[in-house]
Amino acid sequence: MSPELVSRIAQLTGRDVRSAQVIGGQHGYQHLEVVFADGTPAFGKTSEASAGGGGFMAEANGLRWLAAAGAVPVPDVLGADETTLIISIVPPDGAASPETAYRFGGDLARLHAAGADRFGAPWPGAIASLPLDNTPGDSWPEWYAERRLLPFLRRAVAEGALDAEDASLVSAVVDRISSLAGPAEPPSRIHGDCWSGNVLWSHGRGWLIDPAAHGGHRETDLAMLALFGAPHLDAILAGYSDVAPLAAGWRSRVALHQLHPLLVHACLFGGSYRTAVCSAARTALTA
Repeated sequence: MSPELVSRIAQLTGRDVRSAQVIGGQHGYQHLEVVFADGTPAFGKTSEASAGGGGFMAEANGLRWLAAAGAVPVPDVLGADETTLIISIVPPDGAASPETAYRFGGDLARLHAAGADRFGAPWPGAIASLPLDNTPGDSWPEWYAERRLLPFLRRAVAEGALDAEDASLVSAVVDRISSLAGPAEPPSRIHGDCWSGNVLWSHGRGWLIDPAAHGGHRETDLAMLALFGAPHLDAILAGYSDVAPLAAGWRSRVALHQLHPLLVHACLFGGSYRTAVCSAARTALTA
């Protein structure tokens, strides 16, 4: 590892660094294993340029904001700037059980209930390597259409992942968003990229990592958990419902909330996600 990076980590964290080595990578940045001089381990990410010039700062701001709710455990932010993020280690201690999944559901409900001032966030957002427009708004349907669906739809079309017919289908969802969105709800404090890979199971609880946190709709996090198959999802939903029951008809809106992450995947991975995007749009329109 370069002396410059070790020096940057020491400066960001205010701690002497014994070692730092690359252990992998994703979305154009490197994963780091860091060991401080006292033997304490940490996890890091580094890149010459993060999403939108602030992806790591978005992640750091999101982790701190989620932690402030005191509901779902998250790693501590030890240091961050636009090209480097250092956080505490979450030691895995096995797979989820129905009991830990149920507890996580209740914790997630309490996180959402901590709320947000408005939809969006006061910092520029990022998801994977892509920027997110977190400009605040007061109406979730319009905010979701303008800040989440349309930017990624345009990008997916421009990059050839979707064609004009696909775009018309998603645009129909945007046109009907007010009638499809269900009962109005206040802004929830959501993780924003809550797929199963961003939930770590440790010490009998579900921990959240890699947030795209913002004030959003609470059904979004639950739809993301369903999208890629969270373990013991029924137990998670039961734990959630026992703390904060969902609005009537929420199951019919799952596809609507999954449409944004599927558009993100189309932008990241191309036309292989075309069928999933179109299926979600059709389901959202006919639910």
